[in-house]
Amino acid sequence: MPFIKLLKVLNDIPLNLRHNKRSIMKNIFIMCLAVCCLAANASYAQLKTPSPSPGQTVKQDFALSSVEVSYSRPGVKGRKIFGELVPYGKVWRTGANQATTITFGEDVSFGGKKVPAGKYGLLSIPGASEWTIILSKQLNVTSPAAYKEDMDVVRIMVKPGKMNELIENFQIYFDEIKPSSMMLGLIWEKTYIGIPINADVDTKVMAQIDEIMKDENNKAHFTAATYYLDNDKDAGKALVWLDKAVAQNPDAFYMHYQRARCLAKLGKKQEAMDTARKSIELAKIAKNDDYVVLNEKLLATLK
Repeated sequence: MPFIKLLKVLNDIPLNLRHNKRSIMKNIFIMCLAVCCLAANASYAQLKTPSPSPGQTVKQDFALSSVEVSYSRPGVKGRKIFGELVPYGKVWRTGANQATTITFGEDVSFGGKKVPAGKYGLLSIPGASEWTIILSKQLNVTSPAAYKEDMDVVRIMVKPGKMNELIENFQIYFDEIKPSSMMLGLIWEKTYIGIPINADVDTKVMAQIDEIMKDENNKAHFTAATYYLDNDKDAGKALVWLDKAVAQNPDAFYMHYQRARCLAKLGKKQEAMDTARKSIELAKIAKNDDYVVLNEKLLATLK
């Protein structure tokens, strides 16, 4: 009800109740003031503007799990960054706004040092000729004053690289990704920092294969055989598994292709060629041109 109408209602209050009119008026005024304040606060809370250093989360499938980094991306904005905005010799949160964190889904080697699976603060101490990269148990370091050295998990030293092109926004990314190794890159302004990350994939996969193959009725023959071929392991054992896989899936052109590869590794040239041609025939029926090309390339190496 509008305030003016409330006043009219009060004027219509019988005389025998008018001694309470002043008290009623006071309470209504307080209520209206409170409503106005709440409305003003609600309008303020709804105001949203872009962040000057937008956040980003980068998740990379790696080894048998993944690695994830959460950080903010400040811009150069015409400023001198390293040595001025980000001082040399002081702990930096490796980003802006909130603390930067990195999460490993399994045990890894970070810059040559073993790190258990888990979530860590990613900190750094920039230098003109060398950087210190820190993984910390602290997940909330946003200033040098909050940093506690006794919470370090590992420290590594990295030589910074120089880039020809200016990178406006700070970026953390993954590159050179292989089954058991990749690089964690940090770039900003004209500076590049690269940190190798490695995982002991082979030991874990071989343990899985040994355990699964105890069951002769398992359906992992093809996957196990392909892993053996791709990692230069026992081709004879791989062929036994591929024979079982093909027997169960005679129209699987991709299995015939891997079998042809395996036969070629074992020096069984003619059998490898026959198998590759069989794979081409099946791939054409399935309208899979990629495997037609793969088999033709394999045949070219056998002639």
